[in-house]
Amino acid sequence: MANVVVVGAQWGDEGKGKIVDWLSERADVVVRFQGGHNAGHTLVIGENVYKLSLLPSGVVRPGKLAVIGNGVVVDPWALVSEIEKLRGQGVAITRDNLRLAENATLILPLHRELDQIREDAAGAGKIGTTGRGIGPAYEDKVGRRAIRVQDLRDLDTLAPKVERILVHHNALRRGLGQPEIVQATLMAGLTEIAPKILPYMDVTWELLDEVHRQGKRILFEGAQGALLDIDHGTYPFVTSSNTVAAQAAAGSGVGPRALGYVLGIAKAYTTRVGSGPFPTELDDEIGEKIGQRGHEFGTVTGRKRRCGWFDAVLVRQVAKVSGIDGIALTKLDVLDGFETIRICVGYKLDGERLSRLPAGFNAQQRLEPIWEEFEGWSQSTQGARSWADLPAQAVKYVRRVEELIECPVTLLSTSPERDDTILMKDPFLG
Repeated sequence: MANVVVVGAQWGDEGKGKIVDWLSERADVVVRFQGGHNAGHTLVIGENVYKLSLLPSGVVRPGKLAVIGNGVVVDPWALVSEIEKLRGQGVAITRDNLRLAENATLILPLHRELDQIREDAAGAGKIGTTGRGIGPAYEDKVGRRAIRVQDLRDLDTLAPKVERILVHHNALRRGLGQPEIVQATLMAGLTEIAPKILPYMDVTWELLDEVHRQGKRILFEGAQGALLDIDHGTYPFVTSSNTVAAQAAAGSGVGPRALGYVLGIAKAYTTRVGSGPFPTELDDEIGEKIGQRGHEFGTVTGRKRRCGWFDAVLVRQVAKVSGIDGIALTKLDVLDGFETIRICVGYKLDGERLSRLPAGFNAQQRLEPIWEEFEGWSQSTQGARSWADLPAQAVKYVRRVEELIECPVTLLSTSPERDDTILMKDPFLG
């Protein structure tokens, strides 16, 4: 049996929640390996709706082990709040089903404040951050001054580490005209939260090595999308971590050979939240219609998503950079009823045709999509569970997408309901 890595193949919000939930029922362990509580997804299990931001999807299913890996930046207060909210919905969360990497970096209140201060000061240059402190926490991690989960075990040795991080942050705050952080206040907060998260702490790389050797199925759950990758995305309008599939190894502590099958998630159209280039964006009634039909609002922020036609250039590039073996195409039913559907098959940049996304922001802003028009279908695809249930034109659309992205569609989602799924290949079988 292959382990499975799930990554977003666009700018996030591709419908990973449903797919990961569908896969997590068949996995033994579900691992988050990057990002923080800026990533949100909704799980619908029977009549229960769970909104998760930091916790791996497997935590809501009995008998599954959920692991927050070292590549995740963890807001301990947000983690405790999410655990308590799920407990209020009847989900039992203990050390038996949740483990937290001892070497994961903590998001502190000062990170949230700095994130918001910077974004407010940026004016027209806003990145579109969620303001939850993700970026500043990763900065401190790379700057080797971060507070990590295991630092909370010994409060006597924590004080010098807090002092070190405040030397940096208080200098920034003075420069931004903000009051300094009082060390005693931060220490008091960490002292209070420590006993609430330490029971979940573990040497997770060792744990994952053990379950891998036992032949158990591991599902690696990515957050956001590959086009928000700090290296491979639309920089600087990206997140602060690597979101491509390779990060599943580094962000969880397993070797790359243990990753197995890479499943990319892509919508049958394209959306984006916040600022940044978006070549196929539809700033018209069609884009509005797609957004309304697809209920395109962020799970965490509630922000309205920008909408556009499917961009095959971007998804093909992501498939190559992330080593995607198969695509799960979601929300096909949103395209029902359109007389004509467009697919972006290339770009024009200053008169030159391109078949890739250029790395430069200025070039990305000037891209003009090259369209291929496709006849739509009037019949409904909602709830289809087999190819025979799909209109002929919908099947042709999916097949054309496969050709353009040079990657097979191995799973097709036709509604938010988990069973409304057409499976062509089982990822766990490799």
